[in-house]
Amino acid sequence: MTDGEHPRRLTDTVAVVTGSTKGIGAGIARRLAREGASVVVTGRTGADGRAIADEIRDAGGDAVFVRADMREPADVETLVEATVEEYGRVDALVNNAGVQTETTATEATIEDWNFVVETDFRSFWLCAKHAVEHMPPGGAIVNTSSNHAFLTTPGLFPYNAIKAGINGMTRAMALELGPRGIRVNTVNPGWIEVERTREELGHDDRDRIEEMHPVGRIGTPEDVAAATAFLVSDEASFVTGASLLVDGGRTAVMQDHTFVEYRRNR
Repeated sequence: MTDGEHPRRLTDTVAVVTGSTKGIGAGIARRLAREGASVVVTGRTGADGRAIADEIRDAGGDAVFVRADMREPADVETLVEATVEEYGRVDALVNNAGVQTETTATEATIEDWNFVVETDFRSFWLCAKHAVEHMPPGGAIVNTSSNHAFLTTPGLFPYNAIKAGINGMTRAMALELGPRGIRVNTVNPGWIEVERTREELGHDDRDRIEEMHPVGRIGTPEDVAAATAFLVSDEASFVTGASLLVDGGRTAVMQDHTFVEYRRNR
């Protein structure tokens, strides 16, 4: 059975998606809802979050918005409590909230470090810690990392280090939660067209970056959402502890100029 072009794999699934008021997170929330999940949209911006939840409901889905700042441990607990009060349980958790700084290891300050660690790393652990107490066997956690967890560039510390850490956290959680019937995986996006990248990329830059991808384009939130929906669904019931690259083959390219020349000559 499908809803438009999407399968209904997540009927009767209660899913929490952090950082889902815009960008990749909003795309994931929409996709999970289209596949039948009841979705808890959450983030710091009430107007944006309520708009996403309203959009999902207007399309025939089920969603509520719970305001929460992932840097605040008390907010994380409140988010899980509100979900359980509304739906009775948590079947799926998508840890997606994230920030980054553009600093090197020598330039970064303690404030930069805490900003990224508390949002992109500590909150993933705390959300999982509280959610699994209300997650039945068959539950799933998906952590959003980045292709920077595998290969990176200068000037993105500690973002790139933390993204690598998320992959390690996923493996640790997969081992520890497996006996409880809970799977844990990571999705690792590359260049994705969201509000920030649209603002930063001029036409020439966009063409150059798309040319460096084997698939010939940068990604969309829906690309990441599709991978996440698979990892949440029972179709991935034998997948845990994995890190799935969703980067259009970008990480497979060793030398940009060599690949670009090859592409142009095909």
